[in-house]
Amino acid sequence: MRIAIDAMGGDLGPQAVMAAATAALQERADLELTVFGRENEIQAALAGKSYDAGRLHIVAAAEVISNNESPTAAIRSKKESSLVKALYFVKEGKADALISAGSTGAVLTGGTLIIGRIKGIKRPALAIFFPTKKDPILLLDIGANVDSKPEYLHQFAILGKAYYQGTFSKANVRVGLINNGAEEHKGSQLTKEAYQLLAADKTLGFVGNIEAREIHSGDYDVAVCDGFVGNMILKYAEGLSGMIFSGMKAAVMSGVLSKLGGLLIKKPLKKMAADFDYKKYGGAPLLGLEALVVKAHGSSDAVAFKSAIDQCSRFWEADITGRIKRLLQEEKDVKGGQDGRTEVTGDYC
Repeated sequence: MRIAIDAMGGDLGPQAVMAAATAALQERADLELTVFGRENEIQAALAGKSYDAGRLHIVAAAEVISNNESPTAAIRSKKESSLVKALYFVKEGKADALISAGSTGAVLTGGTLIIGRIKGIKRPALAIFFPTKKDPILLLDIGANVDSKPEYLHQFAILGKAYYQGTFSKANVRVGLINNGAEEHKGSQLTKEAYQLLAADKTLGFVGNIEAREIHSGDYDVAVCDGFVGNMILKYAEGLSGMIFSGMKAAVMSGVLSKLGGLLIKKPLKKMAADFDYKKYGGAPLLGLEALVVKAHGSSDAVAFKSAIDQCSRFWEADITGRIKRLLQEEKDVKGGQDGRTEVTGDYC
């Protein structure tokens, strides 16, 4: 497994990236990492660390794409940036996957323009796993496409099903559409039309609409929505979980008796907090590209980056890209060879 890593994109810089990289190399003998960025900073981050120099390579990149730059302009003009050089490295077949904690817009735009979409995919989608009462649920799109069309949501369902199947080895994946009601007639024009497309595709395992309160029920495997809705759900969940845990901590520390009670529930509370910790899940893969691109959280530390590396390995071993292509072909065959997907361009958030 060969992974290219943009070392300059995250808030913590090469320090977090190199700590994760060296830890991952110690665990996996089949792993090869190529890190892109300012060589002096990368070497400084490696100081004192033990690693196999034959499996860790550094490619100097003088430029960095910041969050306040136009993604398209930056990708086209900053050819010497760590992100662009890493993207071309993957495009040329020198690595199997890319991880970056940099500008979301630049990662999405660069992945689409440089690596390219799988033939037939109209828009790639960002996906993330959410904890539930049972197995995790995959939510997509969480921000790649603010403005979507019904056919995009249909394809997101195909992408999500392939990813879920490969991750959990589950044959019968339950796909739902996030909506403001469970009934078929509920929702916006977008969700009503998307519902019809999803219901008509008998290869999907579509089980109907999902109300937001049911996302964590464990009764669904894949939840589909447009990028605007998905991003709102993600950020609200992050804020809500933070508020709940800080409130619980304050309550436990409010008195002697509550502190004693807190000791009794310390272990289950730690498990609950771990389930909601983004560091555990690594990053959000941009599904629908010819190669794997993972967008790590901007504030990712060494633990989160290490999870992203592990995530790439699982994705590659499960041949998720191949699964997506096979599902697309299966759906095309059901339609009698009519492939209505055409390449389109557009702006990503």
